[in-house]
Amino acid sequence: MEPADLSKRLEFLRQSERLKDTIRSAHTTQGRTESVAEHTWRFALTILTFSDLLPEIDLLKLLKICIIHDLGEGISGDIPAPEQSDTAPKSEQERDDFIKITEDLPESLRGEFLELWDDYEYVRSDEAKIAKAFDKLETLLQHTQGKNPENFDYIFNLGYGRQHTDAFPISRALRNIIDTDTKALAKGAN
Repeated sequence: MEPADLSKRLEFLRQSERLKDTIRSAHTTQGRTESVAEHTWRFALTILTFSDLLPEIDLLKLLKICIIHDLGEGISGDIPAPEQSDTAPKSEQERDDFIKITEDLPESLRGEFLELWDDYEYVRSDEAKIAKAFDKLETLLQHTQGKNPENFDYIFNLGYGRQHTDAFPISRALRNIIDTDTKALAKGAN
């Protein structure tokens, strides 16, 4: 282990720290805007919580995907789903940012991380499919428990990410529970 290699890995971690300050559109139960790092933590915790119901999945690979999936947002930020455009996909910029933020890592590790990011983004493996579903579920769950602004669009959430959450019986069942809460909140918002 060379000191230069260790220093470069530490620099990667320093760059990754940006996720603690990169905000999302979700709010905590206290009304504070959630960071990308907080979302990533609970996304990984959600996977751990339901991992016994996800047989035949490479849990380590799935957790790696969870941890790195939004890393690129540390540079250009998060674009809330309602603001994303089909004509200018966020994935191109986010991938470029991901490559930039991982540039100090050794080539083999950088390659592994990029392969995991691409797998998630393009939904190539079963682990990526589950990650997509549970990423959406964590967001929807946060929106049902956060202290959201008065004009929050709960109706948007009823369709958000459904193609991913409906892909597995467990994520579909969780989605049904969360949608019940979302509908109640939408009714109360009117």
